[in-house]
Amino acid sequence: MKVHYRSIARLFGAVYVVSKVALIMATIAVDAHEGDAPVTIDKLLAEIESSEPGPGTAALFDFDGTIIAGYSATVFLQDALIQRELSLEELAQMTRALASFGLGNMGFSALMAVHAQYLAGRSEADYRSNSEGLFRRKIARLIYPETRRLIEAHQAKGHTVAIISSATPYQVEPSAADLGIDRVYCTQLEVVDDKFTGAVVKPTVFGEGKVLAAESLASDTGADLDKSFFYSDSIDDIQLLERVGKPVTLNPRKRLKTVTEQRHWPSASFDSRGKVTIERFMRSVWATSSLVGSFAAGLPIYALTGSKRDSVNFSISLFADTCNALIGLDLEVHGEEHLWSHRPAVFMFNHQSKADVAIMASLVRRDVVAVGKKEIKRMPVIGQVMGYAGTIFIDRSDRERAIESMKPLVTAMREQRKSLVIAPEGTRTPSRKLAPFKKGGFHIAMQVGVPIVPIVIHNASDIAPKGDFLFRPGKVRIDVLPPVDTSQWTAANMNEQVAEVRNLFLATLGQPTQSTQEMIAASKAIPDDMKPENPSSRGRKKAPSTGQTAEASETKPTKTKRKANTRTAKTRRAPKASATITTPAKSGTAKRKTSKSSAVRPKRLSEG
Repeated sequence: MKVHYRSIARLFGAVYVVSKVALIMATIAVDAHEGDAPVTIDKLLAEIESSEPGPGTAALFDFDGTIIAGYSATVFLQDALIQRELSLEELAQMTRALASFGLGNMGFSALMAVHAQYLAGRSEADYRSNSEGLFRRKIARLIYPETRRLIEAHQAKGHTVAIISSATPYQVEPSAADLGIDRVYCTQLEVVDDKFTGAVVKPTVFGEGKVLAAESLASDTGADLDKSFFYSDSIDDIQLLERVGKPVTLNPRKRLKTVTEQRHWPSASFDSRGKVTIERFMRSVWATSSLVGSFAAGLPIYALTGSKRDSVNFSISLFADTCNALIGLDLEVHGEEHLWSHRPAVFMFNHQSKADVAIMASLVRRDVVAVGKKEIKRMPVIGQVMGYAGTIFIDRSDRERAIESMKPLVTAMREQRKSLVIAPEGTRTPSRKLAPFKKGGFHIAMQVGVPIVPIVIHNASDIAPKGDFLFRPGKVRIDVLPPVDTSQWTAANMNEQVAEVRNLFLATLGQPTQSTQEMIAASKAIPDDMKPENPSSRGRKKAPSTGQTAEASETKPTKTKRKANTRTAKTRRAPKASATITTPAKSGTAKRKTSKSSAVRPKRLSEG
């Protein structure tokens, strides 16, 4: 019998969507019940700000439904179906186990035992690599921006921040690393010699197990649970909510919502992820379509004046204003004067979201050319419109052809005095972490002899994370840094010059800066699923080896590997996350300042 795994995956997805719709309708019904009004995110942030600083206060977070919208297990199960890692018998077994757990007929440990069995014999390193890929493709965009703000606020106060989740480390740790959380307590699967044994490490981090994990953290760090926070969405966490001094429910489900109201716990619900309304969907469609409409509106100017330049400039401004209004996008811009002090210039921005197109149009407004991937050119209507606007499409998989296709940019900048808008990362990043920079824009700036203006976008992913069609209203913070002089640059020192500019971005984003050597090493360690596709390999897919996912078989492991989890079932304490997760610099601690490790501070034009 031929098994149509993709059809099964789609069916599972449809069932999941139906269940979520039912859950949303139930939530709406509960909302009609009179009780304490939900608190705002600003009130929660104010409570954090007024709390005692230092590591003696812990901030503990559940994961599924609290940090991310929905369930990471759903993402992993869908991927397993698509990758053909589950037989029909295993699928049926997992479905029965999930149903039994949902009905209260099966305990959590028994549910995890079923999950562990289907992983038996697989490589832990390959599974970890696959989980990191799933984070980049699927889970990163599910992180609530509101919860991210809460985490950053706790980190700024010096609190001991940790995730305590019943999920496995493979589901949680990539998100924890992105959020700068180095303490993760999860349900561990037994691993021996890099192979899953099919056993679960006891105790599991569920119910009372979460209390044990919190007490273990308190013992290790000296944190006082009586003055600590715990954020959760589920009644399953009631023991830990009762154990801490400051329980907070986020996006609480029906049963926990009732308890929250009875005990007058602070509670907040977020709609920035997961939920789709007809209004938001239609606004997203109109915002996307406004690009075509805006350029159509500029055609009469071209017809009457014969000036394509005036027509395009009018359309860019119209698109920016129309799209932002439809999205509900509010821009908080610092250093706006640097957008106009030196033109032409190369405007470089960090690329987080498709909303960046509207953001950059709002900032630069006129007399610009842009660079886009060649795939955009093939998009109906939009590709033609962007080509009319002067966008240069490049083949990111072919370096020589990409360089050749960028030559018209030099002509446009020299002869027409146009500025270049370019994202040096080359593609959107799934999180706020800055990706390695490509050198094309730097070479052009040096060749034409114009300055580089760094435009640092802080939170465009809140509006539309990578992989999400919907736009959501919100405020985006932007820092336009002073122009960087390129007149003394040389091709021989290009790596150092790229590192200097990139460190300006990193420092402004509050992320650790890098030396030139660290930057080069990082650029070589880009995961394969974030690299441009090679057309010669399109349509070809290596068959995974036994116990190995298709993604893992095609992706080379990074040079730095986490140690395999070799805990046995005899382990009695709630285990911690791998110590290899590092804590990045706290947000906002290094604004517009490069680290001392930066070799040379780039010369600003304003400095003469």
